[in-house]
Amino acid sequence: MATTKRDYYEILSITRDASEEDIKRAYRKLAVKFHPDKNPDDAGAEEKFKELGEAYDVLMDGQKRAAYDRYGHAAFAQAGGFGRGGGFHDPFDIFREVFSGGAAGGGGGIFETFFGGGGAQVDPEGRQRGSDLRYDMQITLEEAAFGAEKEIEVRKLDTCDRCEGNGAESGSRSISCPTCGGRGQVISSRGFFQVSQTCPRCRGVGQIIEKPCRACEGEGRVEKLSRIKLKVPAGIAEGSRLRSSHNGEAGIRGGERGDLYVVIHVKEHAIFQREDDNLYCELPIPFALAALGGDVAVPTLEGKANLKVPAGTQSGQIFKLRDKGIVNVNGRGRGDLLARLLVEVPTRLDSEQRRKLEEFAELCGDENTPLRKGFFDRAKEFFR
Repeated sequence: MATTKRDYYEILSITRDASEEDIKRAYRKLAVKFHPDKNPDDAGAEEKFKELGEAYDVLMDGQKRAAYDRYGHAAFAQAGGFGRGGGFHDPFDIFREVFSGGAAGGGGGIFETFFGGGGAQVDPEGRQRGSDLRYDMQITLEEAAFGAEKEIEVRKLDTCDRCEGNGAESGSRSISCPTCGGRGQVISSRGFFQVSQTCPRCRGVGQIIEKPCRACEGEGRVEKLSRIKLKVPAGIAEGSRLRSSHNGEAGIRGGERGDLYVVIHVKEHAIFQREDDNLYCELPIPFALAALGGDVAVPTLEGKANLKVPAGTQSGQIFKLRDKGIVNVNGRGRGDLLARLLVEVPTRLDSEQRRKLEEFAELCGDENTPLRKGFFDRAKEFFR
């Protein structure tokens, strides 16, 4: 039994009038929650992560979103998604096929079938554009912050070396298709109607290759492992897509190449968390430093920075280090680093340390613990 697909807006927990910024914000939040690195023992998390990516890809594309809002998942029923034989397709192709003869030209549409002819133009040499491909690439936070040169391996249909993409054996020529007599259409009688359909042998071209290439069987492409270099821009965010033009699948019989779309996933960092262009970290400091004040070293993506801690700093206070965050990918400045200080209470005291601390506690009055005093002033009625 086929599984019912969930609504894309429901997957991202957004309303149908959500803006692009709302979609990005919702995706980032949920992608962090369900990232496979964060849920190594949860097989369901990986499926949810893929589901999030699919919803994001559709709703962030204006044309695809319009088709989805109007027709739901049916708009993409024939699109095939990303990957081999699929790629990025026009969501309206499913409706065009009904009237124009199918995606591959394998059969006449309504008008072509009953009125003979029309249909889409066919390349006289049988060339067809190759499919677009998707590649999911993981990078580190440092690579996202500063940019990187990456090389990826993609197994895809590429130009056949034997025939150089034309699909024919050396010395072979194109001949008139014997099935349709070179017309590209076959006609049959059905009652009172004469039905004209695209020729299934030559796919409407009217010509076939006399001796198809033995390596690619006349298609002009074979499966190969390709190495592709990519430049990752500084400041790129989780879920961003990079387009590598003409690095998708090779076209049939020398047709135009498709494109490669690389979707970026940023690995979870051991210290920093990212929100937009800002970085956040938690920094433990000794109890004495919080009480007396002083300097403390703060880690940044570029090395060490110094932070002056004022005397009497409370646990949980946040300090901002300007321009220590992520460079904006569009060149609009740089984010900040926000360090949340956590005051660490000693866990093991020897007898001398305990005695000194007890003396210190006796010397401290209410003026040294204003937060505690204020709380108990508000809560005293509960202690009656």
